[in-house]
Amino acid sequence: MSAKPPGAAGGSYRVVEVSPVSEETLEEALNRLSAEGWSFESLHFVQREGSHRPALAYLFFVRQGS
Repeated sequence: MSAKPPGAAGGSYRVVEVSPVSEETLEEALNRLSAEGWSFESLHFVQREGSHRPALAYLFFVRQGS
């Protein structure tokens, strides 16, 4: 038996784009969405060619029963 992804059981997903990427902007987005009842699922960085610093970050959240 395989587990269903959170959104498959009647939940909702939310994707938040964060730019500029810094400790403060990521923390603010994580705290804000968590306070709204969203559960953090994953974080994905987008980098520009030739740069070690991320240009964007996408935060993925899920909420059950929404």
